[in-house]
Amino acid sequence: QVQLVESGGGSVQAGGSLRLSCAASGYIYRSTCMGWFRQAPGKEREGVAHVPGYGSTTYRDSVKGRFTISRDNAHNTLYLQMNSLKPEDTAMYYCAAGDSCYALDQGAGYWGQGTQVTVSS
Repeated sequence: QVQLVESGGGSVQAGGSLRLSCAASGYIYRSTCMGWFRQAPGKEREGVAHVPGYGSTTYRDSVKGRFTISRDNAHNTLYLQMNSLKPEDTAMYYCAAGDSCYALDQGAGYWGQGTQVTVSS
């Protein structure tokens, strides 16, 4: 069983930065895809960034150049560095881990409880 716990959310002004962390307990295989997702009130959940066990990271277009996803396999931790934040980045951010990035996009895998990010203009 894998448990994921997010931290690092908060309230910032537009242009500010936050670093989200996701600590995973239980065994995370090197091949596991890990990712960050977000959901704003009244909107569907959307993928923000994925980092597969092998292969390249992917980002949604609206965060490219501003967000950076990384994983520390030795410590079972996933990060999301968010710079140049915009009000439209306001959402609950979730960490997820699964057999494949496709599976995460379908809602499968393990999910954390989320951490709130609020960006004011």
